[in-house]
Amino acid sequence: MPFIHNEFFKFIIVGGLNTVHYYAVYLVLLHIAGLHFFTAHVIGFISSLIGSFFLNTLYTYKVKPTWAAFLRFPLTQLFNTGMTAVLLFLFVEQLHISSSIAPLAAVLFTLPVTFILTGRILKKPCKKEKTHLHSYIK
Repeated sequence: MPFIHNEFFKFIIVGGLNTVHYYAVYLVLLHIAGLHFFTAHVIGFISSLIGSFFLNTLYTYKVKPTWAAFLRFPLTQLFNTGMTAVLLFLFVEQLHISSSIAPLAAVLFTLPVTFILTGRILKKPCKKEKTHLHSYIK
């Protein structure tokens, strides 16, 4: 099945794993650790953002994780969140699409754009940086 080796398919898999990771951390911190829901959300988000970075560099795009890419990576989430917010407003307020359906419609637009942006950020070589993050993990 050649589509399994496709970067876009891998990006979708990583997104699904990342969502499960976030939700699992959130629920554990909320119900077992007894943290406030917002604290649990922030910790879950940061944890899943870091996991997403490594899964996307090593699995999806097969590039070495660098500090420069790690610092640029949150821009993909910022873009995704901003674009989703704008699309939700347009879909719900202007096009009168149900607010229950609008996020699903927004994903149809944000997913391919975020995929392209993430690939550009992670594949962009940094001339000054030669240290890879995985050298610190070993």
